[in-house]
Amino acid sequence: MVKMTKSKTFQAYLPNCHRTYSCIHCRAHLANHDELISKSFQGSQGRAYLFNSVVNVGWGPAEERVLLTGLHAVADIYCENCKTTLGWKYEHAFESSQKYKEGKFIIELAHMIKDNGWE
Repeated sequence: MVKMTKSKTFQAYLPNCHRTYSCIHCRAHLANHDELISKSFQGSQGRAYLFNSVVNVGWGPAEERVLLTGLHAVADIYCENCKTTLGWKYEHAFESSQKYKEGKFIIELAHMIKDNGWE
């Protein structure tokens, strides 16, 4: 007897030839290493990375929060596959020195794993 299982399908698959970051909980692709801007960020659960763009991620409504670098309007982001909260998206920075973060994404290291081509 063959047991049929439903495989998970993601909205986007990143190319196998690129180093990628995936959700540690369900292995959905999240970001290509080429989209990494900085490894010097702090999330609510420890270290976090700033990405220019991500895939398989949804976000909620923006809200104003005072972060380490000042007041920002941010939206929590979550994995579209397993719904785990991963970090946040910067919607608006109120200080001019922080404007480069607008439209960028923070993913906490506690929620991602390196996939494809890391040695």
